[in-house]
Amino acid sequence: MVTSFATRVLAVLRVVTGFVFLWAFLDKTFGLHYATPSAKAWMHGGSPTKGFLSSVEVGPMSSTFHSMAGDTWVNWLFMLGLLGIGVALIAGVALRIAAVAGVAMMALMWLAEFPLAQHTSAGAPSGSVNPLVDYHVVYAIALIVLAATYAGNTWGLGKFWARLPFISRHRWTL
Repeated sequence: MVTSFATRVLAVLRVVTGFVFLWAFLDKTFGLHYATPSAKAWMHGGSPTKGFLSSVEVGPMSSTFHSMAGDTWVNWLFMLGLLGIGVALIAGVALRIAAVAGVAMMALMWLAEFPLAQHTSAGAPSGSVNPLVDYHVVYAIALIVLAATYAGNTWGLGKFWARLPFISRHRWTL
């Protein structure tokens, strides 16, 4: 049984995790001078994926990530993922869909940073501090927990969402 305190803690985890995704979308879109300077903002012609994917120096998929870096479809898919996951988590709706999309995104980003590697392709230290569990894994697990515990029902629109006719007929959309 989940206590009312636990449901509130899960709601806070849901909102702050959603804000992580939403903030990344906003910063990359508008260049809010945190991770993205204004000149490199998506709205000013910058690419939200080029810098990260083209700098991948480790792992079995580095050449694949290099070839995808900055492609229009990759930019749109990444940005729509950040926005959709962030809004869904903050609102408390479509948590299963958000979890699946978020886990896929985190898995791809884990592969891009490939923490199993101790050295880059140039032989420099990779900077990996844990070969298996990094923040991508933690976020993925958090997303699964939020979806599995109906965390959108507390301080969110989860109960309303579940009563919508389409959603109640297609439970996978919870």
